[in-house]
Amino acid sequence: MTELTNIRNFSIIAHIDHGKSTLADRLIQLTNTVATRDMKEQILDSMDIERERGITIKANTVRLKYVAKSGTKYILNLIDTPGHVDFSYEVSRSMRAVEGSLLIVDASQGVEAQTLANVYTAIDADHEIITVLNKVDLAAADCERVSEQIEDVIGIDASDAVKISAKTGKGVENVLEAIVEKLPCPEGDSAKPLKALLVDSWYDPYLGVVVMVRVKDGSLKKGDKILMMQTGATFTVDKVAVLTPQMENIEALGPGEIGVFTASIKQVRDTRVGDTITLDRNKCRTPLAGYKPSQPVVFCGLFPVDSSDFEVLRESIEKLALNDASFSFEMETSAALGFGFRCGFLGLLHLEVIRDRIEREYNIELITTAPSVIYQIFKTDGSMLELHNPADMPEAVKVDHIKEPRIKATILVPDDFLGDVLKLCQDRRGIQKDLTYAGTRAMVVYDLPLNEVVFDFHDRLKSVTKGYASFDYQIMDYSEDQLVKMQILVNDEPVDALSTMVHRARAEVRGRTMCEKLKELIPQHMFKVPIQASIGGRIIARETISALRKDVTAKCYGGDMTRKRKLLDKQKAGKKRMRQFGKVEIPQEAFIKALKTNG
Repeated sequence: MTELTNIRNFSIIAHIDHGKSTLADRLIQLTNTVATRDMKEQILDSMDIERERGITIKANTVRLKYVAKSGTKYILNLIDTPGHVDFSYEVSRSMRAVEGSLLIVDASQGVEAQTLANVYTAIDADHEIITVLNKVDLAAADCERVSEQIEDVIGIDASDAVKISAKTGKGVENVLEAIVEKLPCPEGDSAKPLKALLVDSWYDPYLGVVVMVRVKDGSLKKGDKILMMQTGATFTVDKVAVLTPQMENIEALGPGEIGVFTASIKQVRDTRVGDTITLDRNKCRTPLAGYKPSQPVVFCGLFPVDSSDFEVLRESIEKLALNDASFSFEMETSAALGFGFRCGFLGLLHLEVIRDRIEREYNIELITTAPSVIYQIFKTDGSMLELHNPADMPEAVKVDHIKEPRIKATILVPDDFLGDVLKLCQDRRGIQKDLTYAGTRAMVVYDLPLNEVVFDFHDRLKSVTKGYASFDYQIMDYSEDQLVKMQILVNDEPVDALSTMVHRARAEVRGRTMCEKLKELIPQHMFKVPIQASIGGRIIARETISALRKDVTAKCYGGDMTRKRKLLDKQKAGKKRMRQFGKVEIPQEAFIKALKTNG
């Protein structure tokens, strides 16, 4: 076990693309944690999706051994966190396991919206913060301006910020020195009973459930019989290890250390993130505070294309929910799509990532229904219903009023694009709350309805500002508005996967746009296919996909028109009958693309 004074636990926080994973790579290289031949970019990002998209999704940990300039040997436990707003829960969890943070700011771009959000999370967790200015090798880098911006906008001292280039490795050693000098060492007592925080857990096909813990008091070693205080389950520890990033077996984990263990845990639901682990015989008295449960904000249905894959889907979702505590699910059935799951996510990127992971890791083809948020339906009899799926909306006569969730959106944008951003927020029924300036950049605070943000707000914001705007949001409360349920009918059959809640004033525009989009996306059939948008019993928009026709008169040579007419009438009657019994195939991409309309 390592002395407490020689341990430093820290996380790396920053906006997307400001260089968290690159700095983690350099720190691993400098401390010779990974052999040069095994080194690769984004070494901590183990998932294919992370490597393809160049983003971090899971907070990853690694243990570094560092000999300081003074000659003292230190153990550094680093947690690399995601930067995207959809994975903020990962960030807040990681913060609870460590004592300090490295705040990385791009010296060419300055403070972004997510930088603010992550710093405030770190301050809430009572962290010591070291400011690091990255990308100083770029021509556009302006360290003085960015330091001033950090002091003005965030309010932390940036006069002694460490200037580095994570890509070239310039100044990275100074970061290691700053960590051992400025960050506090962890507190703990090895004589007390074991008290450890369950930080994360994931499923390994060979080892079963692997659990990551941060030991507060006592020690954890192989053969210990442990107790999960929330679930009451007991296990015997098979092995204790640290991640360097590979698993390296050790004798014991002492106070202040972060490591993993396996204990032949078969059931996914036995390991709850934020649980306190103690010894079965010698229990600690009070459990740790744990984490606030995350609030899913976007809901959508996941259905297998082949209904026989339902059991495999159930298994895969349970394993993913273990790996990602911010993901929630419950079973649901649909008339058109059969059995599936209603899942809750923290945002649209989170939804896409989960969907991609299920399709890749478990080889299941999925149909995704329209993302929706939770509405509060107040009925005429005084009761209140939480609506997750617009298809379950009660009849209009039974509904008194509807409330929708609203968010506080913070947008940082260069001055040149401010007009476009204000127009976009107004189009989405936003109410402006605040407008301030930090240098040449404006910080706009808007009160926006969440259902307007869910679909493509982020994409539109990026396109109107050429990618320069940054966006962060937090859920506020519910407010009443004129909302109606819009249904899409294909060949007179309602498609519940495309049911959405829209504002009454924008329903017609939205309905028309969706019908036009679906007309492009649904292929032609042997019969005419009408596409309609309706509110209640009223049709508000319609498009018709014309039938594929075969020239039945091609074989008529000569003769009068009655011969041709007879064949055409026969074809017409056949098409009419076909329309009655024919089934319209809607391709998978049509569901998501139809919803990403700007109407």
